[in-house]
Amino acid sequence: MLSVRNLTKSYRAAGEEIAVLRGVDLDIKAGERVALTGESGSGKSTLLHLIAGLDAADDGEIVLDGANVTKLSDAERAALRRGRLGLVFQQFNLIPSLNIGDNLAFQARIAGRHDAAWHGELVKRLGLTPLLRRYPEQLSGGQQQRVAIGRALATRPLLLLADEPTGNLDEATADGVLALTRDLVERTGCGFLMVTHSARLAATLDRHVTLHAGRIA
Repeated sequence: MLSVRNLTKSYRAAGEEIAVLRGVDLDIKAGERVALTGESGSGKSTLLHLIAGLDAADDGEIVLDGANVTKLSDAERAALRRGRLGLVFQQFNLIPSLNIGDNLAFQARIAGRHDAAWHGELVKRLGLTPLLRRYPEQLSGGQQQRVAIGRALATRPLLLLADEPTGNLDEATADGVLALTRDLVERTGCGFLMVTHSARLAATLDRHVTLHAGRIA
């Protein structure tokens, strides 16, 4: 479902070229849940951003369900993110002016993939029924992250990408949020790639890979 081959990425800082990714290879099967760990600065977030088409690689190839992400235009990558990728970040990135019901449906609606029945199931499974008329600032961190996860899954994406999705949550809340995410990912059958610093949380997924010195160890 996802194939990454010989992916490289460098950045220029203070006049110096810094290689972040040095030839990354990674495969994820449909429905597979994979944890990505590595020391700070190892390129974990960079890899997720490249897979999502939020940045361009220097070399290598990213193929998602037959689509070569590295050869798509900016507009084509944006369309890919709308309809085939779900993105969840440490910062919840909810829209302050929209209530929770509208935040949850936002991505699916702009992608033309809103499904009222699936929306209702997400509301119930995520425990959001009493919160739909509230606004993001009225919710706890754990509640906001549940909304962000639901929004990302509302389109039934091929792949859910999550960058430290529990990094702002206490341990008990993080465990609950991740358990819900695993359950919903299984329900949709999408792939799941999660960046985390926690070996404990990484161990709850199907597979655990480590990024070290710009390569998958």
